[in-house]
Order: sequence, then C-alpha cells, then structure tokens
Amino acid sequence: MSLITRIKNKIKLQNHSGDNYYCPFCGYTSRDLEVVGHDLPVLREKEVVGGGRRAAGCYQCHSRDRERLLYAFIIEELKLPKNKNSSILHIAPEPKLSNVLLKQDFNEYICGDLFTPGYTYPAHVQNMNVLDLPFEDNHFDLIICNHVLEHIPEDIKAMKELQRVLKPGGKAILQVPISKNTRETVEDFTISDPKKREELFGQFDHVRIYGQDYVQRLESAGFIVHRINISETYTRMGVNPLEDLFYCEKPPLSV
Repeated sequence: MSLITRIKNKIKLQNHSGDNYYCPFCGYTSRDLEVVGHDLPVLREKEVVGGGRRAAGCYQCHSRDRERLLYAFIIEELKLPKNKNSSILHIAPEPKLSNVLLKQDFNEYICGDLFTPGYTYPAHVQNMNVLDLPFEDNHFDLIICNHVLEHIPEDIKAMKELQRVLKPGGKAILQVPISKNTRETVEDFTISDPKKREELFGQFDHVRIYGQDYVQRLESAGFIVHRINISETYTRMGVNPLEDLFYCEKPPLSV
C-alpha cells in the first residue's frame, strides 16, 4: 500500500469515527456505515433482504452486515466458544468469521468450498461439493452456510445433504437473500447468461431469488426451522434490522 493510500485511509477513518457503530472484527467505531452492494432494479422491486445497495460496511476492515450478524449470533447468543467439544462445518467460510472460529480450538472446525478455477483459497479451506459432502451421517453439531444456496440449482438436494451430516439435534444456520414481498421463490435454470441472471436474480452467479416459501423448502429437506431476529440487541454492530436468522435443527432420534 502506497503512502498516499495510507494517508487517505487514515483521513477516511478519522472522518467517519464515532460511537454509533462497532465492528466486532476489527474494533473500529464509527458514526455511520460504508455504502456497499449493487443497486439493481430487481433487488429494489422484490425488497431483497441481504442484497442491494445499503449502508452496511465497516470502513476499516470492510466487514458487512450479514457477516457481523453471524458473529453476533454465534459468539454472543450461542456462546459457541464455550463449547470446545463442538464439531463444526463451515461452507464457503467468510474470512473474518472463520479467522475468529479457527482460534477457538474446537474439537473439529472444517471449512469447505467448491474450488473455482482462477480463485485462490486459504490453506484451511478444503475443496468440497455441498451436493456430495465427504462425511458420514450424523457427524456435525453445527453447520454454517451463509448465502450459498442461491448459487445452487439443486438447492433441496444440498439442504438434504447438509441435514444428513448433522447429528440428531444438531443445528444449521442457513442464510440466503430473501424477498420480503414475494411468496414463491423465483428461479429459472435455463438461464445461463450472466447479465440476464443479474437482471432477474440480482447477481451474475445466482440462479434464484428466494421467496417467503424458503422455510417450506428447508422443512421439505427435513429441518425444523426457527426463524428469529436479534437485530434490536445488536444495532451497534450495524446488522440489518430486516434480516431474520434461519436457525435450523435436525430432529432428534425418536426414543
């Protein structure tokens, strides 16, 4: 980073410094949040939560609202670091969150992603396909899968695979961009043109926009779904007040 860039960054951080917001990843406190995301008509029309142009970024480390929401839930609400015996699978891990979890010395913390040519991945991330996970049944206590399923045509198959590798009574956090005002999911797998996908689904590599039937899709894969909102407790972290958490459970074994 050049001296001029460092000076500009320092001035930016000074200009936005304040007490309204706090980033749990880097500790920076600010009076406002950085504007991030893409301003696309379909995202505005369908009021997609978790997408679109919005004030959601940390000026210092560039964490976004949905990653800070996971931090608030996993670290503050679930108090997960206290349970070192946990076995965790993290799909397409967010760098800042995974760095926090890597330091917790869990019994097992596995990060996986489907490697794409042209991209580089951290050494702790394994190449794996969520449609065919390389684990036995009933293996993990917790699965984190944040904004992944909207990329996968066979999303129900992926949900069933995630459910398969969870232990009975295990939990999964399965977040997706979701339309606030649309009942049924909009999808079309015949569309492969990136520009058309962006126009219809809000991103060049998305294959759908989930509607409010997302819960029913998860239930069809065998999950018990708890839809909760913790935003009022964590407004200072700059989480999206409209974003619900889809905290899913694999039914316990019947006695």
